[in-house]
Amino acid sequence: MPLAVPSDGNSFPPGGPALRHAKARSFSPALGNLFLLTHSLSPLSLSRGGTRGRNPFTFPVSGMESLILELHEIEAVKFGSFKLKSGITSPVYIDLRLIVSFPSLLSRIASFLWDSLPPAAGSSFELVCGVPYTALPIATCISLSRSIPMVMRRKEVKEYGTGKSIEGAFRPGLSCLVVEDLVTSGSSVLETAAPLRSAGLLVSHAVVLIDRQQGGRENLAAAGIQLHSVLTLTGILDTLVSRGKVADDVASSVRAFLEENRAVAVPAPAAAPAPPTVKPRLPYGKRAALAKNPAGKRLLEVMEQKQTNLCLAADVPTAAELLRLADKVGPEICLLKTHVDILSDFTPDFGLQLRAIAEKHNFLIFEDRKFADIGNTVTMQYEGGVFHILDWADIVNAHIVSGPGIVDGLKLKGLPRGRGLLLLAEMSSAGNLAKGDYTSAAVKISVEHQDFVIGFISVNPAAWQVSSLEPGLIHATPGVQMSAGGDNLGQQYNTPYSAIHDRGNDIIIVGRGIIKAKDPVEAARQYRLQGWEAYKARCA
Repeated sequence: MPLAVPSDGNSFPPGGPALRHAKARSFSPALGNLFLLTHSLSPLSLSRGGTRGRNPFTFPVSGMESLILELHEIEAVKFGSFKLKSGITSPVYIDLRLIVSFPSLLSRIASFLWDSLPPAAGSSFELVCGVPYTALPIATCISLSRSIPMVMRRKEVKEYGTGKSIEGAFRPGLSCLVVEDLVTSGSSVLETAAPLRSAGLLVSHAVVLIDRQQGGRENLAAAGIQLHSVLTLTGILDTLVSRGKVADDVASSVRAFLEENRAVAVPAPAAAPAPPTVKPRLPYGKRAALAKNPAGKRLLEVMEQKQTNLCLAADVPTAAELLRLADKVGPEICLLKTHVDILSDFTPDFGLQLRAIAEKHNFLIFEDRKFADIGNTVTMQYEGGVFHILDWADIVNAHIVSGPGIVDGLKLKGLPRGRGLLLLAEMSSAGNLAKGDYTSAAVKISVEHQDFVIGFISVNPAAWQVSSLEPGLIHATPGVQMSAGGDNLGQQYNTPYSAIHDRGNDIIIVGRGIIKAKDPVEAARQYRLQGWEAYKARCA
């Protein structure tokens, strides 16, 4: 007969999922020789490294085994058929939302997560941030027990109030540990890391209770984030099998599932249907033939040849860093955007060096000068001054606030050199005034200067109230990240898929998502692939 032992009633909430198991538990006689007369047999009473209670029995398991058995006991680990966030169907489901009802367990989990970090790494974190929502109480426990300030990421950025995506007190440059309960593909961690990085925080580590071992670790590493885990799904399964909690046939199906799903990709954003007024776009190659400006024509040709619609916003403080970055990321991009006036070490030969790299990797140079003065002034700013932008930049941009004369002035110098101009028709910052009539005016000016204007800086051209646009014009959009959101300075972000497929843009402009990545080249590759897939879907 199996041995039945009464529960010590440890911390079950009334009517909780484990209540029906609380009155008596059965154990295999084969395990009888493992019991010592010091503590109850209840897995819920097995705390790490010690004994509790007055019942004269104990179950000699390790702290990790105790944790696994307790998670199984409260039904945080379930077996059956479940659809995961990544889209795959799994025979095992981890529901860690239950742990908020077990304070002692929640506290222990927080301790386990912290202890899983390398000692050197643990002492370097200045902030913690839990992935909403299940990991928020875990992050709170870590914050309280370790006296580390916490910040919170909003899943939905509000259009009212401050409109922040990250809440809390912080300053750029602080190191932030991302806390998660469960990792499959790593997408939830990436969705949290993106706005943290956009706010200027440093994110290079994440800690998770359970790693499902299905590609999350590798996906995060590609984004410059090292994952530390307390438990793995195979480790949980092995323990439950050895303790007689899971049948062999169930265990076999889970192992087969894990073997078949070792690399779950980060899911692409859900494809929202395109607005009914937006028609499929012509391919870049066909549009190149319709372009009326040589720089615009060449840009579309490069996009087609290299299969990339990625523009790197190289907003770095030194020319040396910019040139190194351009050389590394050059193969992935069609366009490099500069802010030459922020370079602290600018020298007259900067333009020649950058053009050599551009020719080496076949991309164009876009100086984000945002000219805004009268025609005569911008002519001198374009051609002369310290930077001599005309000599090395294929493309520049301009506001139209001063009227069409600004285009006349820039065209006077730029068109004979084969240069092109982008008009700022929209901006990605919250509360900007470039909308409505302003956007319509930009479109009108482009029609009058088709030989020099190659397109627009835009956000959502699919929603523009215009009768038609020349197919040779290009829409380049800033504010693109792997997840939607915003930063604490008003920048609003869209995903590559949303920017290209849903909103009708042609080029995604990405800065911090690449520059601040641990591996900028790999990050650029991922943005290029996502942008190109969105383009192909838009052309279908």
